[in-house]
Amino acid sequence: MARYILVTGASTGIGAETARLLAEGNVVFVHYYTSRDGAEQTAAEIQSRGGTPHLVQADLATEAGCEALYSLVSIQTNRLDALVNNAGGLVQRQRVGELEWGLMERVFALNVFSAMMMTRLCLPLLQRGKDPCVVNISSIAARTGAPTATIYGAAKGAVDSLTRGMAAELAPAIRVNAVAPGVIETPFHEKVSNPEMMRGFAARTPLERNGQAIHIARAIQFLIENDFVTGETVDVNGGLFMR
Repeated sequence: MARYILVTGASTGIGAETARLLAEGNVVFVHYYTSRDGAEQTAAEIQSRGGTPHLVQADLATEAGCEALYSLVSIQTNRLDALVNNAGGLVQRQRVGELEWGLMERVFALNVFSAMMMTRLCLPLLQRGKDPCVVNISSIAARTGAPTATIYGAAKGAVDSLTRGMAAELAPAIRVNAVAPGVIETPFHEKVSNPEMMRGFAARTPLERNGQAIHIARAIQFLIENDFVTGETVDVNGGLFMR
């Protein structure tokens, strides 16, 4: 039986890799905001792997954008089996002494409010799904602190908290988990981390390398498929953070 899966921010990086990994035999909604070319490439790869892709475009940093995305998805299906709240971003680095209110709002809207709102809006579809679940994306930045990315780290800490709260409230009908990536070599870091920083991250990691998008996609797949896990944040970071 085909799963119906919505992956936000699926045009590049972790979102695109997740959509590809989950493609076979499933219907995958590929959300994007500005990167239509990347979303179309993701959709083509989903189709080549035996899945059925649907492109959906919206700005999830706004309430209207979240509502628009839900409307686009609900027109095409009356159920969802998995919602992957992957859309997010650091936006820009900024030191604590320079923090700006507008940037705080943008980062929290993109990383936290979008996950909260999309989960709320998609509840009717998830309630009709088969073993429905939500997977949010946190970050190692919430674990270790993130100099020049304090807002982002705080936002991802909020994602951890909302994951636990949603899991407790929506059980037993809907499972909610999260994945906290370490340093993953994707377009995310191309925008905010120079090559020297990336080499430094790898050198400080016990496995002596940075991760790839597939490492996170596999963790997301595990959380979708394991029906006895809820309220957890799974760390995938090569040992850069250990409990």
